[in-house]
Amino acid sequence: MNKVILAGRLTRDPEVRYTQSGKAVASFTLAVDRRFGRRNAEANGQPTADFIPIVVWERLAEVCGNNLIKGSQVLVEGRMQVRSYDAQDGSKRYVTEVVANEVEFMGSRPQREGGAPMPQGGYQQSAAPQQQAPQANNSFGPSIPDEEIPF
Repeated sequence: MNKVILAGRLTRDPEVRYTQSGKAVASFTLAVDRRFGRRNAEANGQPTADFIPIVVWERLAEVCGNNLIKGSQVLVEGRMQVRSYDAQDGSKRYVTEVVANEVEFMGSRPQREGGAPMPQGGYQQSAAPQQQAPQANNSFGPSIPDEEIPF
């Protein structure tokens, strides 16, 4: 089983790019605090956080790019991935990162430079677009999907 759940703060604004086929991909780094052994590490001048690269795809990437900024506190759920590539010097490089399928905004809402608060909530990557069933003609008005009903 390959499942990762992390809570932390963004160290920089998400960087959103698009693949040649038009898919959005966002990347950012998450600072995750180490709670155990923090006193000893601080006393020795060692860092007390891990900096984890996060990758987000498609609609979730756009949502993160539009709503997250440096310092945003988030909960990320996804899977660990190791990929490799050939560097310009000919050496093979390995990258370990978390591919997120769910990002939940936590904590207080960060402020953008204009002072407007950021939206808060959670977003997740859907596996595939869902098709809506054809609406039946009835006198009760438009049907509302079950996931839109608050109870």
